[in-house]
Amino acid sequence: MDSGSPRVDAESDFLRARRHQVLSSLAARLRNDRDDVAQTMSFDEVVEALGRRAEHYVGTRVIPLDAIVGSVDKVRDFDRRFRPTSARSRERWERLARASRTGEVIPPIEVYQVGDYYFVRDGHHRVSVARSLRLQVIEAKVTVVETFLAPVGIGARADLERKYWRRLMLQRVPFTGEARAAVAVDDPVDYGIIAETVEAWAARTMHAEKAYFDKPTMAARWYAEEFKPVVQMIEDAGVRGDDERPAAAYLRVAGERYRLIREHEWNAEVMEAVGRKGRRKR
Repeated sequence: MDSGSPRVDAESDFLRARRHQVLSSLAARLRNDRDDVAQTMSFDEVVEALGRRAEHYVGTRVIPLDAIVGSVDKVRDFDRRFRPTSARSRERWERLARASRTGEVIPPIEVYQVGDYYFVRDGHHRVSVARSLRLQVIEAKVTVVETFLAPVGIGARADLERKYWRRLMLQRVPFTGEARAAVAVDDPVDYGIIAETVEAWAARTMHAEKAYFDKPTMAARWYAEEFKPVVQMIEDAGVRGDDERPAAAYLRVAGERYRLIREHEWNAEVMEAVGRKGRRKR
């Protein structure tokens, strides 16, 4: 219940926000959650992982507060729900809370938009106060940032490592369409192995054909002539593990093939040998 005094209510707002942040942090530790799940995301880390292409200012808009997930330069001052993580800025926070409660005009915040995510450039305390007052939207000056990878599936900082290595792989081997989706893996390191595998295959193929082809041709031919047929052989031989992604199965079986028989060819005898030695439990 509000007391009727903007000053007293603003103080209560801050104490409540701090209490919720402390309790939320404690609960996360008891659940053994990763720290980065609760932390505000870093704009620089996200854009570095996804790859910046361009940016443009789109004007002032009303944006949902729940879509604001990160910050440009105050990552440690607020948690993912923009509750203050310390009392350092209490005076400023309460001053804004009083202004909001008395109907003063609050200037728009400034944000970067990356897909459906927003990152605060200026106005962190305004976002924090608005969320504490259970508002749903806030006015913001928006600059849209376009990225090389689609900005989806980013729940925590840990997801950025996989995005980063996938971007590097796609810049070396520009898969498109069906192939781009098919080479997805869970282990970030595997993206580097895929890139090296494709480039080595292309080097052998160009040497055999005494011809040169560019990166898009390299990606398309490896997918059509190497990856798809081999994945089908793996399926037919029954050596793909339960819930194993096709690209992960390809890398595992290809590595096992070379370890066992030092061979780059694919045929029924090779698959039989690999199957005998490296079959996974199903």
